[in-house]
Amino acid sequence: MFIGPVFTREIVTIPRGWQFFFSRALYVAALFGLVLTAWLILIGSQEVRSLGDLSRFGAAVFAVIAPLQLAMAIAFSALLTAAAVAQEKDRRTLDLLLLTNLTNSELVLGKLLASMLGVLVLIVAAIPLLMLISLLGGVSYMQIARVVGVTLTAALLAGSLGSTLALWREKSFQTLAMTALMIVLWLLGGEVIAAGVLGRAWLGMSAAQWAAGLTPLRAIFAAMEPFHTQSAGLPWVGGPVSMFMWVTAATGLLLNLIAIARVRVWNPSQELQPQAENNSGDGPVRNVHAVDIKTRHVWDNPILWREICTWAYGKKIIVVRIAYLLVFAVCAMSLVAMLGEESGRSAAGDLLPATARPVVSLIVVGLLLVNALAVTSLTGERDIRALDLLLVTDLTPKEIVFGKLGGIFYNAKEMILLPIVLAIGLWAMGRLGTENFIFFTIGLLVLDGFVAILGIHAGMTYANSRIAVAVSLGTLLFLLLGIAICMRMMVAFQSSFSYQLQAFSAFMVGGGIGLYCALGIRNPSRAIGWASFLSPFATFFVITSYLDHNYGSAFLVAVATYGFAIMALLVPAIYEFDVATGRTTDGG
Repeated sequence: MFIGPVFTREIVTIPRGWQFFFSRALYVAALFGLVLTAWLILIGSQEVRSLGDLSRFGAAVFAVIAPLQLAMAIAFSALLTAAAVAQEKDRRTLDLLLLTNLTNSELVLGKLLASMLGVLVLIVAAIPLLMLISLLGGVSYMQIARVVGVTLTAALLAGSLGSTLALWREKSFQTLAMTALMIVLWLLGGEVIAAGVLGRAWLGMSAAQWAAGLTPLRAIFAAMEPFHTQSAGLPWVGGPVSMFMWVTAATGLLLNLIAIARVRVWNPSQELQPQAENNSGDGPVRNVHAVDIKTRHVWDNPILWREICTWAYGKKIIVVRIAYLLVFAVCAMSLVAMLGEESGRSAAGDLLPATARPVVSLIVVGLLLVNALAVTSLTGERDIRALDLLLVTDLTPKEIVFGKLGGIFYNAKEMILLPIVLAIGLWAMGRLGTENFIFFTIGLLVLDGFVAILGIHAGMTYANSRIAVAVSLGTLLFLLLGIAICMRMMVAFQSSFSYQLQAFSAFMVGGGIGLYCALGIRNPSRAIGWASFLSPFATFFVITSYLDHNYGSAFLVAVATYGFAIMALLVPAIYEFDVATGRTTDGG
């Protein structure tokens, strides 16, 4: 077979587990619950008297589900594929695959499709629900076909990007961080093009059409438009939606061809080559017993010393920092352009002021990178068996956990501080009040602490690196996407607080159950249970307070909720360290 036995094994074995069927049912049920929630909000705010009201509801809820599914598909395709390949490299099982008679295409494409199988199945499983929405009116079958096509091609490109970067890079954090940053640059590039920075029109297409033809977010909005409003595009590729599918398919094919051609050049790791050359006699051999060898003083906490004073995450982490600085530069230039054109005022119905969008984009990227760094700091140690060595030493749980946290904050200092730099600029220009600036800074630091301890908790609790990464990043994405969808629905279906609370109550209970299953089911804790079930309700209160411009209440509740969640995850990480990691010594 062209794809090979790697994918064949996955497609034969994965249906044997109940999780495969449960995940499909849960995903479709969650989307259906979203539709019912929107319906409850609608009937609570106005009367539905005609078919026109139903069709407008169908179009509105379709406009909520389509971007949500696209965001889910891109994020999980890219990050799960990157994590799956990175796990193979960390455990050195990829080297064993390279010793078999598998061809390069069978290895690369088989691993890619095997890692993406779950996401692809979820996208296909949601098609019947989208068809049911079309029965309400306001949505045509052609719109559904275009949305599914954009989602599938974008997911395949994101997965190909994650697979290629994972085969190229050595460390898990490098892979996850570069994948996330490339996805963000892809999205930001569309906004830059649409703003006309590179020109208002090329080859007979406007900048907005080019943005829709090259980036997923603009493409999904174009795909949701009725067919009669579709704009003409280039004669050989069609409109912007068709152009996007052609471009993403071609780019994904190119990435896979590069990976197929270079997989045996990139692997096994070439980081040991200088050492091999010295041992072979071709280069100078250092005498480790020489008197002039300089020694390095190790701190009282060797974990913290290693995280800060050595290249614990590889020297290529510099590339990650440069990529993040590039994202920061794009966001800063966008912010300056908005301030210069006096376009920072928010229009009616906007979720965020225009000047806040670059800052929020930078914050989301930073939170994802801090979380990825935290979870891989432990999964990487576990995969190379270094965690087993740490567990038999006399290091205390506090030294290990706080040493890891200190290293995370040090290595992610750019991701933590640069959003605050943009906020300082807004404050200095008078666009952000002193009180709100203090709220923003403290709230952001609390969120950074939460995502860091979330990654540590997932890395300790789950022995399988792929599952740990999926749980950690999946929980964070669930919170971020849940907040975005909740805000979008509140603005789209404006009604009173009581109606919104009743409509979202089932969703919040389900979210609490999901959080507890992800965080506390393997290591039960009453504090984790309270944090899991209180967080969705507290987040709902924070969103409503923000939309009502009651920023003080939103700040206090958010800090109290996620501060409690930090302690709920941190205390078991220290005092139940032996149980979580399997440590059997008595000296912990």
